[in-house]
Amino acid sequence: MEKRIRNFSIIAHIDHGKSTLADRLLELTHTIEKAKLRPQFLDSMDLEYEKGITIKMHPVRMDYTDESGKQYILNLIDTPGHVDFSYEVSRSLAAVEGAILLIDAATGVQAQTLANLELAQKENLKIIPVINKIDMPQARIEEAVSEIKEILPVEEKDILKISAKTGQNIDLIVKEVIKQIPPPEKQESEILKALIFDSKYDSFLGVIAYVRIFQGELKMQDNLFLIRQNMKVKAKEVGWFSPQLIAKQKLEDGEIGYVALGIKDPSLVRIGETITNYNPDKKVEPLPGYREAQQAVFTSIFPRDANDWPALRDSLMRLKLNDSSLSFEPESKSVLGKGFRCGFLGLLHAEITTERLRREFNLDLIISSPSVSYKIIGKNGKEEIIYSSKDWPHYSEIQEIYEQYVELKIITPTSFLNQILKMIAGRESTTNVLSPERLIIQAKMPLREIIIGFYDTLKSVSQGYASMDYRIIGWKKSDLVKLEILILGKTEETISKIVPRNISMQEAKKIAEKLEKVLPSQLFELPIQIQCEGRVICRRTIRAKRKDVTAPLYGGDYTRKRKLLEKQKKGKKKLKERGQVSIPPEVFWDIIKTD
Repeated sequence: MEKRIRNFSIIAHIDHGKSTLADRLLELTHTIEKAKLRPQFLDSMDLEYEKGITIKMHPVRMDYTDESGKQYILNLIDTPGHVDFSYEVSRSLAAVEGAILLIDAATGVQAQTLANLELAQKENLKIIPVINKIDMPQARIEEAVSEIKEILPVEEKDILKISAKTGQNIDLIVKEVIKQIPPPEKQESEILKALIFDSKYDSFLGVIAYVRIFQGELKMQDNLFLIRQNMKVKAKEVGWFSPQLIAKQKLEDGEIGYVALGIKDPSLVRIGETITNYNPDKKVEPLPGYREAQQAVFTSIFPRDANDWPALRDSLMRLKLNDSSLSFEPESKSVLGKGFRCGFLGLLHAEITTERLRREFNLDLIISSPSVSYKIIGKNGKEEIIYSSKDWPHYSEIQEIYEQYVELKIITPTSFLNQILKMIAGRESTTNVLSPERLIIQAKMPLREIIIGFYDTLKSVSQGYASMDYRIIGWKKSDLVKLEILILGKTEETISKIVPRNISMQEAKKIAEKLEKVLPSQLFELPIQIQCEGRVICRRTIRAKRKDVTAPLYGGDYTRKRKLLEKQKKGKKKLKERGQVSIPPEVFWDIIKTD
């Protein structure tokens, strides 16, 4: 069977037409009836429709008969295009032998095009370059061909030109997939080895693992063994994706499908796990699996109702089953109560995850402002990784501070070069020519500067034409300080912030002004202080509410009014000495939103 199997992915920059091409392939192979085929058929989440992007990889099996009557099995994995979901792409590429590199004829090669191509080349996949949207009036086909030849050793005749929207030349893609992408290699051993490349939770079947069979066969009711987890399980159901789950009796060598393991605890099944047949007398070496995802952005998530904490924990466990790049651990803060510190690959990843928690699990949440990790070397030589300002040590205990740096890659039309160079002024950078009209700018910058607002600013200054991609390259020594926010003399760690020393004064003024706007006034003066390394560098005061105690008086001696005002003044002074400010979570949320 393996000679007629082709396993492949579609990889591209965001919005270059991956999902539309998948629709045409489903239509061409009659996997889905044309009457039932809706746009972006494989995108099953509401968020994918709303944002117009693919968030999760989507496998599907297509049966195809060529002109000579020979039958083939085409296993396609549609992948996301945004940089925050590159881990999804890397997992799908480890399960296939080839990839279609899709490029928009109007915008050409983009930053994520290069990143995904690099991932595919690391897996030694056969790459089929395809130019999409050739029917558009603004298509720059010749320029796109030239750019592809810059990044791949191909001739123009090797580059397919299609329109996924109209279906033009889609049949050529299927023919080239069959011709160029090699079938899975036949393994001599009959011992089962299946790689889990994704999974999801079903309330009836338990954990459903998406698998690629690398050798042997997996049959329904087989006794199986999870090698890394050292756990015996049973195959409750086996099948493939069409794209809905279709139960079958077995999966054979080279096939992609699913197996329901009947496990109710999502934490027991990990992406990259190897499944084999249960045999206590024989040791089987696991498949290489995947590298661990490296989280770049951290934020704290709290339920508005403290009683929802167990529900939040269970929801995060189920999401992690479907999104192995998510990390979380319990966290407790005095103001917001119990929650979880969560790690994400980027801001969009964080936004999508929190929105899924709200929609899919009906949770009402409070989300802290995003931050990155820092490495602190103490005076005692001890090294510690810090994920939030709450854990920042006292300045007298710090010897050295390191933050993560990234290698940033920006592809832009030449007309926007000056504006983009201003954004990265003072950073180590190089500029190379991709084509006569477009440039590649590479720079090294702190991750801290990339994750908040940089992408939006880039799109603004380039009128939406520039694209970016980045990868973390390591730690670099930095001069950072902690801005402690004191309200009524009490440090509020939830809104404290880590900033470079040289802009600490400007940042302190901005924070104080925001707090002055969002904090409710009290019956006494409310001082706001921003402290840096034991010294107050900025202060604002919210004036006290004042009740008109003289309103009931009508005329009479002025001394009566003065006596009431003096009594009020003394009362406010006592209240300030004894008073405490309990800041509601809503105010912290307002501060975060205005950050």
